[in-house]
Amino acid sequence: MVTLVEVARHAGVSASTVSYVLSGKRPISDLTRRRVRDSIEQLGYQPHAGARALASSRSRIIALMVPLRTDMYVPVMLEIAVAVATTARTHGYDVLLLTGEEGPSALRRVTGSGLAEAVILMDVQLDDERLPVLRAAGPPAVLVGLPGDPSGLSCVDLDFTAAGALCVEHLAGLGHREVAVIGEAPGVYARHTGFAERTLRGLRDRASELGVGLLHRPCDGGHDAVAGVLARVFDERPGVTAFVVQNETAVEPLLALLRRTGRAVPEDVSVVAVCPEPIAAQASVALTSVAIPAQELGRRAVERLIAGLSAHPADDEQRAHDGAVGVELLTPVLTVRDSSGPPPARAVRS
Repeated sequence: MVTLVEVARHAGVSASTVSYVLSGKRPISDLTRRRVRDSIEQLGYQPHAGARALASSRSRIIALMVPLRTDMYVPVMLEIAVAVATTARTHGYDVLLLTGEEGPSALRRVTGSGLAEAVILMDVQLDDERLPVLRAAGPPAVLVGLPGDPSGLSCVDLDFTAAGALCVEHLAGLGHREVAVIGEAPGVYARHTGFAERTLRGLRDRASELGVGLLHRPCDGGHDAVAGVLARVFDERPGVTAFVVQNETAVEPLLALLRRTGRAVPEDVSVVAVCPEPIAAQASVALTSVAIPAQELGRRAVERLIAGLSAHPADDEQRAHDGAVGVELLTPVLTVRDSSGPPPARAVRS
């Protein structure tokens, strides 16, 4: 491997000059900087990551905390993670993926050791136990999600409250007056996971404003769980003519069970989903849906983080508290497909 000394010899400068060009710690003339950069490129020199981190106090590693829980739809989480890794690489950063559920202890371990100089948090809860660590003396961080109190934090997410409201508005505009919500698994609500709670708030608030009856039932997903929830829904509210689904694993079982019980979609029952675009478009009945922009969320999270890291590159303490603090919520878009239409003249009963 090419060494720093060899680069210095090739460029006709001292080894310390090459080090300063790489670290940016001292001003170097444009002519010398170009000569060093040319030598680095010609020789194919790659700075040693550990030495570079020690010299600059910057590891150029972003820790991505994404607990892979069994009650969450993992493909969406991984799609965001891939977008984070891809975008980070374009800025010269690598990503350390933390998939456990250690919470604050993992955050302290990774950032306290200097292994990562910044953090992106996913699976954000309304009262997330990781946030006090960030607020006390944490590293630069961005949340993909929105806690109950986002003050002093940098957050990016879909506006799930508006997404829920959009679903109700669409169904009410078609004439539906009784709507049931097939929600996430019970554990998601028990943890007060932000996206699920905010969607439910949007659904309930808009339904109340529009005079639409709303019944929400969490669901573990899968055929048997959906069958049980569906039976209870029609037992409690036989006048239900539309469903909003925020549970990717419940989509196909719901459509199959509606067919099996003689309820055609959308002639007898309409279905609207909050889910990734491919699931909606490729369902057995193409679903009217609000898409989850997973790749865009990952990309924007990194861009916000880089903005913070670049704010004061020579002042680590200042850099840790500056940057793109604030909330960025992406506007939801509802795409109408084959699964929604006016309610039947008479609601189908069990």
